[in-house]
Amino acid sequence: MSFQIPTIIKQIIFILAIICCFTSFIDPPLALLIGLIIAQTIGHPFVQINHKVTSTLLKISVVGLGFGVNIFHAIEAGKSGFVFTFFSIALTFLFGWLLSKWLKVESKTAFLISSGTAICGGSAIAAVSPIVKADAKQMSVALGTVFILNSVALLIFPAIGHWLNLTQQQFGLWCAIAIHDTSSVVGASAKYGHEALQIATTIKLERALWIIPLSVLTVLFSKSETKKISIPYFIGFYILAMCVGTYFPAFTDQYSMMVMLAKKGLTVTLFLIGAGLSFDAIKSVGIKPLLQGIILWALISVVSVAVILLYGF
Repeated sequence: MSFQIPTIIKQIIFILAIICCFTSFIDPPLALLIGLIIAQTIGHPFVQINHKVTSTLLKISVVGLGFGVNIFHAIEAGKSGFVFTFFSIALTFLFGWLLSKWLKVESKTAFLISSGTAICGGSAIAAVSPIVKADAKQMSVALGTVFILNSVALLIFPAIGHWLNLTQQQFGLWCAIAIHDTSSVVGASAKYGHEALQIATTIKLERALWIIPLSVLTVLFSKSETKKISIPYFIGFYILAMCVGTYFPAFTDQYSMMVMLAKKGLTVTLFLIGAGLSFDAIKSVGIKPLLQGIILWALISVVSVAVILLYGF
């Protein structure tokens, strides 16, 4: 429940918090936590535009990070992560289907949660929702579940990674596989280290491209009249940024500035995600969908890190 204070005061506090996200004192996990605190206390004074701003800022920030990634290193990371990604997606949908039957979660909501967990969180849910004709309630429950677990992952994954003595490469791969949304993947890996950030971002965006076959299969199996398929075009700009940064090394200082600004943009993005996750949004999820999301996420997280440690990725 938010405090009853004038809207102008809420707006000033909110803007000051965003400004603080551009300082060196606020890292992505802390930004998310501050956003969550604001959501539960004063509330989000710009909630109507939060989703659009967050989505746009995330895409711009991800493209900016591309200027700091060598295209040849990215190709190698993509090769090592492709097969792992394929099997993890297949397992996620299998586990998700079994859990939905066991917990008796409504079918469309269960499918949306599985899609968000398997591929890239809110983007995957947004892509398949119109195809299966999910209503606003089903979408909000699935998005709420994914965003809650994203927030938890961002806060705990770096600590778990250090506890397990994961290398930068191992942690980057684990983040890309086990965390739903791109923003939290990038935030957690950035906290762990620069190499982890590069690997996690590249593999996660490769994973996001699976939205296309998922959408096509959903159209075929649902026999939906909806033919529009959402394609994450910003990934193309990320690849272009990698190519520019690799083939035109004379502008290294400018690329470093872009990467720095991109990281700050990501920090603001995570603050906005936290600020949009009010108690009412959390409460509206319901226990069964949340249980499905938690168990599914835990299974994929444990299985993926076990494979990484066992096979020495």
